[in-house]
Amino acid sequence: MFNVDASEVKQNLLLEKAHSFLKTAYRELEKTELLPDRLSAVEQEISLSGTWSPTTEELTHGARMAWRNSNRCIGRLYWKTLKVIDARQLEEPEEIFNALQQHIDFAFNDGQIRSAITIFRAKSRTEPDGPRILNHQLIRFAGHQQGDGSVIGDPASVEFTQWCKSKGITFEGSPFDLLPQAIQWPGSSPEIRQLQLPEKMLVNIEHPDYLWFSSMQIKWYGLPLISDMMLEIGGIEFTAAPFNGWYMGTEIGSRNLGDTSRYNLLPTIAEKLGLDTTYHRSFWKDRTMLELNRAVLFSFDKAGVTISNHHDAAEQFVHFEETENKKGREIRADWTWITPPMSGSATPVFHRNYTNEVITPNFFYQDDLLHASKMPAAKGCPFHRNSIVS
Repeated sequence: MFNVDASEVKQNLLLEKAHSFLKTAYRELEKTELLPDRLSAVEQEISLSGTWSPTTEELTHGARMAWRNSNRCIGRLYWKTLKVIDARQLEEPEEIFNALQQHIDFAFNDGQIRSAITIFRAKSRTEPDGPRILNHQLIRFAGHQQGDGSVIGDPASVEFTQWCKSKGITFEGSPFDLLPQAIQWPGSSPEIRQLQLPEKMLVNIEHPDYLWFSSMQIKWYGLPLISDMMLEIGGIEFTAAPFNGWYMGTEIGSRNLGDTSRYNLLPTIAEKLGLDTTYHRSFWKDRTMLELNRAVLFSFDKAGVTISNHHDAAEQFVHFEETENKKGREIRADWTWITPPMSGSATPVFHRNYTNEVITPNFFYQDDLLHASKMPAAKGCPFHRNSIVS
């Protein structure tokens, strides 16, 4: 039998991934004349250190490619506009929290949301876990489990809320308590802070026709900022790389507020609408979901916070598909995620077929570091449809 050096196998695999990414990136950046020297430098770097470090330009294009390659995202038409913030030099907690605060402020932009990603240092080859942000989303509501098993707030946040309480964090106990932000860098204990949200971040949900809607005191945050996924570029794993797009209305109305495993507001709203909830043929769920989604879009528009609707988003995805095909790039997509959770067959993506092969650069789920809390694995899309657990 042959003895295979595991470290050599890893280096060869890393070199292969680096080569593949750099060849594509330099071709797309129209800098192929620089590629031979760059490949040689990366080969030497991997040979000496077992890893390599992308330049800021490579990092920027790699992050944008990751958005473009995200199979579950319906909003990829705007991948070239992603603002990439290189924060790989930061190590101190205060610096890291400041960078997260700056990301929130830049991305929210007084409601005119800008897609952005802040990339902290990569996981080193000697670390079992790289730098991590422990929140699934940087901005999210708490979930307070009661003695009878019911939950006040967001059921998807129960375990993280309990962990925060075990660390001395106190809450009002309302349905819309904001969670603090938590980070953990290798070799250090978790650090927790409460970042400041822009004034218009929390949107009060009202309805254009039903005045009683506002008395329910429903609200949602305007910035979906996923913070626990890993960005992989050329074999390098960036385990702390929070990113955002903007919401599609059905993420909030159909999923976050409507799902039975989330805020489950459909029965309450149906009762206020005077609908018969005793049998399915009354379509009370459908009628209620429509009004809840109308309320979400109306409220975000009234507050001046960017939000898309599922019909426009689906048409934009088809435009993205056509644009990519002209570039000779095959579209890969998870149909079950690209199809909106409301009126799916009324959108053009419903009638199309896609290959669901995953290619890199891309975003990937990670094991939860808070094993003691047994938190469920995060599932979501980087820039849209993140509300499967958002």
